[in-house]
Amino acid sequence: MEITIIITLCALLLLAYLFEISSPFTRIPSVILLLILGWIAKKVLELLQFEIPNLEQLLPLFGTIGLVLIVMEGALELELNKSKLGVLRKSLLNAVVQMVALVFIIGGLFYYLQEGSFKSCVINAIPFSVISSAIAIPSVRNVAATHKEFIVYESSFSDIIGVLLFNFIIQNRLINAIAFGKFSLQLVLIIGVCFVAVLSLAFLLGRIKHHITYSPIILLVLLIYALSKYFHLPGLLFILVFGLFLGNLDELKQLKWVEKLKPDQLDAEVIKFKEFTFEATFIIRALFFMLFGFFMDVTEIFDWSTLPWALVIVTLILVIRWISLKITGMRITPLLFVAPRGLITILLFLNILPSLSIPMVNKSLVIQTILLSVLAMMTGLIGTKVERKPA
Repeated sequence: MEITIIITLCALLLLAYLFEISSPFTRIPSVILLLILGWIAKKVLELLQFEIPNLEQLLPLFGTIGLVLIVMEGALELELNKSKLGVLRKSLLNAVVQMVALVFIIGGLFYYLQEGSFKSCVINAIPFSVISSAIAIPSVRNVAATHKEFIVYESSFSDIIGVLLFNFIIQNRLINAIAFGKFSLQLVLIIGVCFVAVLSLAFLLGRIKHHITYSPIILLVLLIYALSKYFHLPGLLFILVFGLFLGNLDELKQLKWVEKLKPDQLDAEVIKFKEFTFEATFIIRALFFMLFGFFMDVTEIFDWSTLPWALVIVTLILVIRWISLKITGMRITPLLFVAPRGLITILLFLNILPSLSIPMVNKSLVIQTILLSVLAMMTGLIGTKVERKPA
């Protein structure tokens, strides 16, 4: 049994790797192929009459770890200097405008259909309003650098804002001045935690001489994120700050307190840490989407009762995105279509309390919205020129 599991996992991950390296050329997002691969794996195991254990509990676990690693991966690749302030400001504005507009429009639509209280409708709208960095970032790896930077920042901000908003509304029975005051205090606290944790982790990265160096750092990052989530703090903000700090040591060398970290020596370790992070991100992301595909049913994809609403939601996403890009003066193509829903959508959907769920928002609607948004992205990227990296 153990040998069968090892063979199956290795074969599936090798296929996932082939999808990853071929995606820039085929323009087929690897997430679609991973979902199909997971579904096929389940059918083969059922055909061979293997006893399938209950793996559904692993979905939130892989999703949370994947989200942390993906945001860190994106942050590590970003250059943070004065020349980037424009794209940073525009990406943040786009993320906020689209989030607020979609939450109230989609939530208002649910409420108009009398699917529940306004609060529950807003909570159920948030998963559909968040751009999935897990899909967006890998999909633009080979497009123009300016487009890639914008998508990495925007999708990371969208994830962070989406999680913050989701937790804020769920944790507060009443949205009033006290709730906002408590939330502001939490932000100040996480900024303090960010500062101390980033310096401590950077110090450890440059000082650990043992042959096992990067696993403890990743584990500490996950631990800090989990603790911040346990205390209802915006942990993704810490992940973004940590990745940006390590990825931009050259820009921070003039600061005296940074000199104490020996940035020249730390640079070499950061390069290796990036490689380790990229490898770990690929494994977790592939496992998550294959596992989600494993539990996916064809009837959920072709549920005709929810398909029209999935089309409405994706249309709203593209319309609001077009308006937002116009307002901020960003290029419409190919950015308009790079607004996929995915990992974060699934995670937030799984975290909606039964008392706050509404009948209309079910697994079928989530799957259909994800697939349609990813297909829209694939269509939009087909005509985009691939940026060749210098040899």
